Amino acid sequence: MRVGIPQGLFYVYYYPLWKTFFTDLGVEVLSTPPSNRKIIDQGIAHAVDETCFPVKVYFGHIAELCQEEMDYLFVPRFVSVERKHYICPKFMGVPDMVRASFTKLPPLLSPLVDLSRTDKHWRKEIMKVGRHFTWRGKKIEQAYQHGMEELERFRQLTRQGYSPPEALLVWEGKKLPLPGKGDLNIGVLGHGYALYDEAISMGLIKRLREMECNVYMVEMIEKSYIESRAATLPKRVFWTLGRKIAGSALYLHQQTDIDGLIYLACFGCGPDSLIGDLVKRNMQDKPYMMLTVDEHSGEAGINTRLEAFCDMLRRRRINSESNLPTYGQLLYSLQGSVEGP
Repeated sequence: MRVGIPQGLFYVYYYPLWKTFFTDLGVEVLSTPPSNRKIIDQGIAHAVDETCFPVKVYFGHIAELCQEEMDYLFVPRFVSVERKHYICPKFMGVPDMVRASFTKLPPLLSPLVDLSRTDKHWRKEIMKVGRHFTWRGKKIEQAYQHGMEELERFRQLTRQGYSPPEALLVWEGKKLPLPGKGDLNIGVLGHGYALYDEAISMGLIKRLREMECNVYMVEMIEKSYIESRAATLPKRVFWTLGRKIAGSALYLHQQTDIDGLIYLACFGCGPDSLIGDLVKRNMQDKPYMMLTVDEHSGEAGINTRLEAFCDMLRRRRINSESNLPTYGQLLYSLQGSVEGP
């Protein structure tokens, strides 16, 4: 038996769980390569215009998978992954949109992921998925428990400093060194399925590291710190990822060693527009930049903005030590005359 899992959306958060679960049930797991231009173009051709960029890319991965022989396509219906908080409404309709957009599809496995109240219903959904491959309930439970253990091992790797894509490679057995140290500390924010997809983010994290920056990601911050800062907001953010982004931004804002913050947003994403503005309003003395991307974004523009942002941070650090403004440096001679800007 073969099950296909598209490398998009919540893949970056839960792939170790799904792969371990299916493998323990004796199922071969097929996946797609990292996003590229071909996959993006396929997604644009299949998805409706109103969907956000990451959903379009996800459709491209499904089109890529459909070229393979498989028994099932795994497309979960995400509603909530924790109590009293929810996922973007578009994710709830992804299985239906997939069925409507593709004419030749293998049978879909679309368990309802809804943990907004209890995990009782979710346990039933897992059993339903497992029974496509075995009727032994205990084996299904053990496979799921093993998957959760592997998911925690993967998350520990992200807390050490690996980005989620790097942590997935390490989890699968590849040896990767931790990123080297730079002279700037920059916090990066955004939805993981966009931020950690190099085709969507145009290699944002890689580019920052090449510019000798230490990149701090949401996954590196203790959950208790994120929750405590998010609780200070006047109104509860009921989107799970939005709350994580806002809480992380407020936490990083308080850290004196963080030089600046970058928020990667996708054009057409409602939560991004709201959370991005919320973060901006709470950034007082910390440099902050919001990058908005879509399928038409160019690498040259991203490079220019990142280089300018890093140059500004380095100049700001020098000027803060000499108490001079960041927009220009006045050099005074011993006699007190101004030599120039």
